[in-house]
Amino acid sequence: MMNSVLTNPITLPAFLVCMVAAMALGVLNALVFLYRSRHSASFALALSMLPMVVCLVIMLVNGNVGAGVAVAGAFTLVRFRSVPGTAREIAAIFTDMAIGLALGMGLIGIAVLFFLLTASFTLLLTKINFGAASRYEKQLKITIPENFSYEELFNDIFEQYTTSTYLRKIQTTNMGTLFELTYEVRFSDTVVPKEFIDEIRARNGNLNVSISDFSEKEML
Repeated sequence: MMNSVLTNPITLPAFLVCMVAAMALGVLNALVFLYRSRHSASFALALSMLPMVVCLVIMLVNGNVGAGVAVAGAFTLVRFRSVPGTAREIAAIFTDMAIGLALGMGLIGIAVLFFLLTASFTLLLTKINFGAASRYEKQLKITIPENFSYEELFNDIFEQYTTSTYLRKIQTTNMGTLFELTYEVRFSDTVVPKEFIDEIRARNGNLNVSISDFSEKEML
């Protein structure tokens, strides 16, 4: 089961078996990593096809050191044409590449076993929401006029409605006439009290106030 199905030269049946396995594992791996995550159709398609591409490349190299170096150099150019992704997307791509490498060497059993272990581990961590921010933690953005002193402006409100507060970022907006304060706040409940927002608005001159969950990139 763990031995390679490929011979030298590569036969058509062995090639087709590896390609079919790459297609199946590519689609399954895409389903696993896209579970409970935001994604585009193009990324799902790319994840499904990547094991096939890597598998074929490894077959073509087939021990040729010179060809291997040339292929590695070509693959390094891909990063200059790619939009930066999340850590989960990077993990999905590396998993696809590992599956493609194993299949390119004809090690179908190892590829399937690796996928099963990776899929089980990924689904388990996703199910328990491993490493995610608490539902009680929110990102709070408050806009204030530039002539306001923000150091202790909202301290009494924070003490009344939140269990912890941390000022993460200060930036100017509207041609420097306004400050936007970004806080990391933790509430005692998942529901943000309306009175909290009302008191913030009364204190900042009824300018913009927004409360949201943290995005994955903001948590990195």
